Amino acid sequence: MITLTIFLMAAIIFCSRYLFLEPRLPVRLSSNTLNFLSYSAPAVLSAIWAPIVFIQENSLDISLNNNYFICAVVAIVLAITTRNTLLTTVLSMALFFLLRFYR
Repeated sequence: MITLTIFLMAAIIFCSRYLFLEPRLPVRLSSNTLNFLSYSAPAVLSAIWAPIVFIQENSLDISLNNNYFICAVVAIVLAITTRNTLLTTVLSMALFFLLRFYR
């Protein structure tokens, strides 16, 4: 039953993606819809990272003892100054691992 559910969900996801990715199908979205959908990725990413960065042990933690917060601030500064995604990711992850190892 679990295998059937997995395959059915995979088929549903494939069909919903195929409608928008296949260029021969006549599905076109309006400019208002495309503009509205452009906000979905930042909203989802914010919903994922904000609790990880700001909440430690079920309470708000904005201090220098919070490694996630420190590395998030460093990543934001690096992203703004360098505009290099790979460099920002590697340096902020390296800082995170160094802070976890030495604290």
